[in-house]
Amino acid sequence: QVQLVESGGGSVQAGGSLRLSCITSTSIYRFITMGWYRQAPGKSRELVAQIAAGDEQTYSDSVKGRFTISTDNAKNTMYLQMNSLKPEDTAVYYCRVIDVSMIHWGQGTQVTVFS
Repeated sequence: QVQLVESGGGSVQAGGSLRLSCITSTSIYRFITMGWYRQAPGKSRELVAQIAAGDEQTYSDSVKGRFTISTDNAKNTMYLQMNSLKPEDTAVYYCRVIDVSMIHWGQGTQVTVFS
């Protein structure tokens, strides 16, 4: 069973930055895709950013140019660097990975952006 642990959430003023981390319990080389999702109150969970085999990166239009997804293979960790944060970025952020058999989710970390 793959374990994912997110960290780095918190409260920040609009325009500020946060970096989220997702540590995996196994080598990230086994994953087909790794990504960050978020869910705001009363809304559906949505894709924020994803990285696939070959380092192909995908971003939602709402975060493109402000957020950057990356991985550190040696640390089995995925990151989400979030800059120029806006109040509408407020949500619980989840990491998600897909291996050959299953989808795995982390427990989520709260990000609150106040104006």
